[in-house]
Amino acid sequence: MKRSEINRHLAEGMAFFEAMHFPLPPYATFSVADWEREAEAAREIFDLKLGWDVTAFGGDDFLKTGLLLFTLRNGIAGSERYPKPYAEKIMMVRENQVAPRHFHWHKREDIINRGGGNLVIELFHADPAENRLCNGSFSISVNGFRRTLDSGDRVILKPGDSICLEPIHAHRFYGEPGRGNVLAGEVSMVNDDSNDNCFLDDVIRFDPVEEDEPPFPLPAADYETFVKGARHA
Repeated sequence: MKRSEINRHLAEGMAFFEAMHFPLPPYATFSVADWEREAEAAREIFDLKLGWDVTAFGGDDFLKTGLLLFTLRNGIAGSERYPKPYAEKIMMVRENQVAPRHFHWHKREDIINRGGGNLVIELFHADPAENRLCNGSFSISVNGFRRTLDSGDRVILKPGDSICLEPIHAHRFYGEPGRGNVLAGEVSMVNDDSNDNCFLDDVIRFDPVEEDEPPFPLPAADYETFVKGARHA
């Protein structure tokens, strides 16, 4: 992705969260100079990759296949320094913008529709031990009610609805056409995008970036590139 495209989508994300009355932490609008000035105090933010995240999953059409989110809190499994066992994200999911099929080997997560349009989640029965899909029905919790689904079934989350995804639940999601963009929340076990995503489509999690203008705001994936104090000693 070009940096100018990333900047544009992040500006749209900031405007969307503001319109949905979901305030972000002050560092959501930090410049690179701000990060440099606060680098020593911001060690937790750098280490846990809190902040902005925008991805087209390696494709060339972000509005077709992509996701914009902000990681609000996180931990590291087994860490004494960052022992939180939970994570939280807030996402902007556009109409017909697909987050590709994937599951997590370890993470259990709740996806919550916090407002806006309807969130469509397509579900598939996964075998995490074999890194593949498998046949057969499976049980899942929607709003605390157990349901039995078959692979490929859809669940539509309206504002206020939530679903609990376990490692056996491969999923992809998008905003329902004609309903508007979705403010989607995620509350989960610790998040590790580098080691706990198994994608079932030919995608990548982090896009290479063509630098055609300065970054603003700065995505979490770029902290170590642009902020000297973010780099590990």
